[in-house]
Amino acid sequence: METPTASDVPSPEAAARHAAPQSVNTLIVGAGQAGLATSYWLSRAGVEHQLLERRETLGGAWQDRWDAFCLNTPNFSLALPGMPYDGPAPEAFMLRDDPISYFRHYAESIGAPVRTGADVTRIAPAVGGGFEVATTRGSWRARNVVLATGGYQKPKIPALSAQLPSPILQLHTHSYRNPGQLPVGAVLIVGTGQSGGQIAEELLAAGREIHLAVSTCPEAPRRYRGQDLLYWMMQLAQFGPGYGLNGLTVGQLPSPAARFACNPLVSGADGGHDIHLRNLGRRGVRLHGHLEAADDGDLVFSDDLPERLALVETAFYQRLKPMFDSYIAATGMSAPEPEPPRRDDWLPSEPARLNLEAANVTSVLWATGYRLDFSILDIPVLDEWNYPRHHRGVTEHPGLYAVGLPWLTGHGSSIVAGVGRDAEYIAQHISENQAQNIAAR
Repeated sequence: METPTASDVPSPEAAARHAAPQSVNTLIVGAGQAGLATSYWLSRAGVEHQLLERRETLGGAWQDRWDAFCLNTPNFSLALPGMPYDGPAPEAFMLRDDPISYFRHYAESIGAPVRTGADVTRIAPAVGGGFEVATTRGSWRARNVVLATGGYQKPKIPALSAQLPSPILQLHTHSYRNPGQLPVGAVLIVGTGQSGGQIAEELLAAGREIHLAVSTCPEAPRRYRGQDLLYWMMQLAQFGPGYGLNGLTVGQLPSPAARFACNPLVSGADGGHDIHLRNLGRRGVRLHGHLEAADDGDLVFSDDLPERLALVETAFYQRLKPMFDSYIAATGMSAPEPEPPRRDDWLPSEPARLNLEAANVTSVLWATGYRLDFSILDIPVLDEWNYPRHHRGVTEHPGLYAVGLPWLTGHGSSIVAGVGRDAEYIAQHISENQAQNIAAR
């Protein structure tokens, strides 16, 4: 009898893929904040479940952020079910590695049944009901599947990136780590959401010359009427509907596209502060309009920069401020009087066309956000935005759920402070269905 060689012996991963499917009542795909919150509530309901995490270590997407990344939400907002923040600095802002430790500790404290390094590759209906789930480490049969992969799945890079000269280093913020990663020369940052703003300040402090393509993400005060911006958003999201204030619920969005609108431009760095684009311009950042085209080493920007700056500066006062003021009045809370709007007439004078070589631009950072990716689903349940069709996270396909997506039920659905409410509802739905199935036998 021949002794098998090493090449004849299948790897553990290959052996797992060919093994008989494992069975579980509920599979949670993703062990970030949404998956862990769902696990907490399922455990309390006595529902058997398993979390599958594609990364080798816990900590969610926070592990993908750059070296000096700082949370833009205060520590008091780290409030997963059963473990509110109880540290000494509720108004401070954690650096990247601290929330990673927080989520790992949370998973351990709730006894979350997690398998890491298990990348789900396909979810399909099973014969007789439930789901067949294929992963890189074996297959599963489950009565229910909860999609908890979050809203930041695939970096979004504009198609015109292919038109930039090949010597230019192009990085999405997902791959950016620190200023030393970039070649000597000027940097173009495309996008002024929270990542674009924070990285612009970091590169400016490092002495880099920066060009900044301005998007329409709204500026906002870090603090308003004595509290952090997020405090009012959390209060309004959780208690506002009880006072008839529904502005941060999904039903008040003007269109489905608004689910993907960017968050207010604020920073948690250096203790937390506002970011004002005109201030960046005064400090030497070259401000441009929206990047519209690339033409043989020339970039063309929209010529509406004054209007664009005015739009981002007034959005808070037109939308969020009235909601906050109405909430304070409705609840009778004691708060300082509203601050007057910030006024600034400074304007940049950059042309609408930029020659990359003449400006010595050697790198481009795409701060253009992420897109949803549910390509693992072999189930026709997605709308034209690749967003699951659902009601409160219960999708149109029986047994399939979603949690942690932007504006699933409201503004707080994708942040740590709000994901627990959606997760609780989904866990309750699963538990009630399980009880009905048992009673029907």
